[in-house]
Amino acid sequence: MSSRQLAYLSNYAIYSAMFIYTVAFFSHAVEVAFSVRHTEESTKFDFAKTDKSGRIGTAMMILGQIFLTSGVILRGLSAHRAPWGNMYEFSITGAMAFSGAYLFALIKYKIRWLGLPVSISVLLTLGTAVTVLYRPSAPLVPALKSTWLIIHVSSAIISGGVFLLANTIAATYLILDRIESRGERNVWAKKLPSLEYLDQLSYRLVAFVFPLWTFAVIAGAIWAESAWGRYWGWDPKETWAFITWIAYAAYLHARVTVGWRGRRAAWLCLFAGSTFLFNYVYVNIWGTGRHTYSGL
Repeated sequence: MSSRQLAYLSNYAIYSAMFIYTVAFFSHAVEVAFSVRHTEESTKFDFAKTDKSGRIGTAMMILGQIFLTSGVILRGLSAHRAPWGNMYEFSITGAMAFSGAYLFALIKYKIRWLGLPVSISVLLTLGTAVTVLYRPSAPLVPALKSTWLIIHVSSAIISGGVFLLANTIAATYLILDRIESRGERNVWAKKLPSLEYLDQLSYRLVAFVFPLWTFAVIAGAIWAESAWGRYWGWDPKETWAFITWIAYAAYLHARVTVGWRGRRAAWLCLFAGSTFLFNYVYVNIWGTGRHTYSGL
């Protein structure tokens, strides 16, 4: 099969994944919207009636993950390299990592309620990728032709997916905390876990993946020495990667040694995540330096 055909198959897989994630989004939306049961005494959630819709949503998330992963793999095969040469490829792989982190966490934790925001986030990322960021499959620039591309970038992408999942949970914590500060939770919010549960889950995800992010930064420095003859040059991408490392290290330090919990920890987690997103979006697209490979 030719590279052109593989590239077309990759595009078809990505578009198919978008359709499937759309079905997942509507399934989870139906699960939430139609689970409200009104009685004379009160308004409650009755998920027995919408459990099937939620299960369909999860099944569609899994199927979408399969198609999205296939699209990423086919993209790499079409170019005869790892599929991380420009912003389009970074975006589809990042969406895959984010969705995969959700499904992986779903095995152990009861977080199906995250299916709604995760599915819409993946759809927005893929939609932006195929409409704004798309570039034809092409060979890598010379600086990226290294085994370290697979080691460094894959570690960074996996870390980013888990970080963003933790940030989504931290944002949910802040929303629910604000609701509870005004009194009892709204009807729709009663489905969501307790604040303590969200606080612990966000922390566990960051603590789990922080060593991998540390490895990604170190691997990037080693690759830089091999490619450019220096380990660190305070390039904008390097600088913001280090800022992200400092921010998440501060978050973990504040939790473990200072005892930060709840609202302060959630805000710090969101701040750390914002530095990652700034690096990913702004520095990649509008930044300058040796790490600018957006292809735009």
